[in-house]
Amino acid sequence: MTIELLGGKILSPYFGGSVYVWGSIITVFMLALSIGYLLGGRLSLNTPNTKKYGIIFVASALTCIPLILFHETISDWVFEMVEDPRYGSLITSMILFFIPTVIMGMIAPYSVRLLVSSTESSGQTAGFLYFVSTLGSALGTLATSFYLVLWFELDSVLWGAVTALFVAGVVSLLFPQREVTH
Repeated sequence: MTIELLGGKILSPYFGGSVYVWGSIITVFMLALSIGYLLGGRLSLNTPNTKKYGIIFVASALTCIPLILFHETISDWVFEMVEDPRYGSLITSMILFFIPTVIMGMIAPYSVRLLVSSTESSGQTAGFLYFVSTLGSALGTLATSFYLVLWFELDSVLWGAVTALFVAGVVSLLFPQREVTH
């Protein structure tokens, strides 16, 4: 959610903050997440383990780095090439956010697979995971919109999100758990 919210701040100097700009951002994130959920679910079927899980986190962090380094250059370029701000914001959102968000979307279904211990408890485990995930998103949304964007530069907040993803991945890689066999 932090990156999605900051997407509005990234695009607004070029395309404004209208409903179609936010519609573009939300559409790209929803499309990318849906693909990530599908891919993460498929990946979780083949010998799921915390090493692969950590790699997903690290990959999501690494794919966010070009977003931070080049968001102004890409936004400038699209702004010059596409006159209509509806399509300009959609194209810019696709270029900046699609790939990192697909990879971030892989985390949730892979988490479910790692946490489910039996089919009898799978619904409860998935429900709890989505509870924690949604609560974290809500708190992250408030923290980002009420505080982080006021206290820090945009790129600093993005670097913080990348650092959190990277650290989570490294911890998962350094402290692997047994492979999941259920």
